[in-house]
Amino acid sequence: MPKKKTTNLFEESLAELEQLVEQMEQGELSLEDSLKSFERGVALTRTCQKALQEAEQKVQILLEKNGTQTLEPFTDE
Repeated sequence: MPKKKTTNLFEESLAELEQLVEQMEQGELSLEDSLKSFERGVALTRTCQKALQEAEQKVQILLEKNGTQTLEPFTDE
């Protein structure tokens, strides 16, 4: 099975996490189902964090110049 791109994995995990949160916020799940959803949510959060860390590393590599890192401030224009 081909490996999913990090972006797709992140987006899919985040979407599923949002659905779990919505279900849990409704308060209609049993305790057992709530615990299963929470456990799944923790796993999805870890997946998202890992994908973000990988993306950050790629950005840092791309911004490296002459062996030193030059980070430029983000401007939202």
